[in-house]
Amino acid sequence: MPHYRSRDFTASRAWGALDIAQLNGISVRLHWTDQPYHWHVNEGEEVFAVLDGVVCMHYREEGEVRQLMLQTGDIFHAGVGCEHVAHPQGEARILVIEQAGSE
Repeated sequence: MPHYRSRDFTASRAWGALDIAQLNGISVRLHWTDQPYHWHVNEGEEVFAVLDGVVCMHYREEGEVRQLMLQTGDIFHAGVGCEHVAHPQGEARILVIEQAGSE
């Protein structure tokens, strides 16, 4: 059985990913980054779990930009239509569970 030690994972570029599993059209990926992503809306829901580091999640709610500081162990759920962008505070490792093919 595969085993992953998230704190040891790095990628050659920001938001580089290690594919963990495909579950009936849902992808589970481990991302490494030290740079912000970009504002986006996923095609479906997304679960974003910080495994290592700190991430400031910016999201729009009722037309207003809000921020939530996510610590190691915190989980963010982006519902359908939730526009959001992650800003790591230094290096971070994040487990992302989303519809396969989402950005």
